[in-house]
Amino acid sequence: MSLRIIEISAPETASEKIKELATRYEAIDCWQAARKSWLYKTEDKRITSRILVDVKNQQDLLDALQRAVNKNDDWRITLIPVEATLPKPEEPEPAKNNSKLKIKDILRGSVTREELFADMEQGAKISVDFLLLIILSSLVAGIGLINSDVAVVIGAMVIAPLLGPNLALAFGAALGDKALILKAVKTNAVGIGFTLMITIIASLLISDDAVLSSTEMMNRTNVGFASIILALASGAAAVLSLTMGVSSALVGVMVAVALMPPAVTLGVTLGNGQFKLAYGTFLLLATNIVCVNLAAQAIFRLKGIKPRTWFEEKNAKKASRINGMIWLGMLVILAILIWLKQDYLDG
Repeated sequence: MSLRIIEISAPETASEKIKELATRYEAIDCWQAARKSWLYKTEDKRITSRILVDVKNQQDLLDALQRAVNKNDDWRITLIPVEATLPKPEEPEPAKNNSKLKIKDILRGSVTREELFADMEQGAKISVDFLLLIILSSLVAGIGLINSDVAVVIGAMVIAPLLGPNLALAFGAALGDKALILKAVKTNAVGIGFTLMITIIASLLISDDAVLSSTEMMNRTNVGFASIILALASGAAAVLSLTMGVSSALVGVMVAVALMPPAVTLGVTLGNGQFKLAYGTFLLLATNIVCVNLAAQAIFRLKGIKPRTWFEEKNAKKASRINGMIWLGMLVILAILIWLKQDYLDG
């Protein structure tokens, strides 16, 4: 059972409403101590309440609490993860003959919208650390690819920060957050553009024979329909691991649908004038980006990630629909280009 403590610091007038919501959304426990014992009352007459809640109700309760206290000028809600609590909460009995509830429980994640937003916003941020990781992962990937060293290439995949802005882009579309979408697009463009600039310059030191003799690099110049399936599955797995709070699974996703090695290969082949090879690498890189975004957006919607208010949700559905159509259209174009490359260009 995944648990959270929702801590609400709000005016005393909201206390009864908070307790009512805790009961309505089946909180495991809710405590507000008597004034003369251990109740914490701030100087600005805010009272701190704490609600222990299971994962299945935390998002609905959090939204309801925001609506309840949002009318006040001074309030704050904080989410606190719970490692363990005693006595151990009883597991709820499964509802009989309620297939809809079971499906909803299966799809529900253990991370709230607000927690995901904080992670996505950080992943879409251009910072000194982001640029340094781009430089380092580009160099590591380049050395690994030229030497056909799989272990080094995998290391570059893991430290490359290019997956973050792509997931942030899909998340922004699910919420209809234009600011996050633009921020993610900008970060993605800077990351890939910076990688290409570094590798094109570095390619001046690499001979044509070194490129053509590299098995790992040549593997990144070939793209097929299996690449589409792999990228779609990996994008879906990335979002599932995030919404379930299993961030360690992202390492496997980064390796499976790596963006850095094809970006590095594209820069090197362009710098060496190997334009036919560069075209194949471009298709692979574009396929990975499109499929990751398309699959991620689909899973976000399937998991019920949406804005809190009705008006925002209406705008989010429109943004998500437009974004999805764009990615789907690009995927169709890429599939046609891959088919043409396999049947005509490669003979």
